[in-house]
Amino acid sequence: MAKKYWLMKSEPDEFSIHDLKKVKVEAWTGVRNYQARNFMRDEMKVGDEILFYHSNTKPPGIAGTMTVASEPYPDPLQFKKSSKYFDEKATKEKPRWFLIDVKFQSVFQNYISLDQLKEETKLSEMKILQKGNRLSITPVKSTEFKHICKLGAGK
Repeated sequence: MAKKYWLMKSEPDEFSIHDLKKVKVEAWTGVRNYQARNFMRDEMKVGDEILFYHSNTKPPGIAGTMTVASEPYPDPLQFKKSSKYFDEKATKEKPRWFLIDVKFQSVFQNYISLDQLKEETKLSEMKILQKGNRLSITPVKSTEFKHICKLGAGK
């Protein structure tokens, strides 16, 4: 199977690219949207590359890259009653929510703001730039990923 490319959002005050750089590998917990869950559970494979997007910050934008570091597995927070991600309908036998581990790859030399992304004609079809798209995980074309990495490196 060919490598795929993704964009994943996180609020930097919850978990940032710099946090990932410190811990190296982290479980991507708390996804509670079925389409985003399906991307992780059904489509992401170890080695796929991911753009790390800082959301709900000023300015929002892409801060670096990471890779898929595990096969999907049940999100343990769905079973923990004290977690804000607890799901009373989930059982160990029939989990509803899945996650993957992500591995730090790089922090961009140049943070790429959402406004900068919108100015790039080569990125006009990116899912994150489409009206009404609020998914926390979206597929990215190989050409888009490579172009963004060049921008992040200052090239």
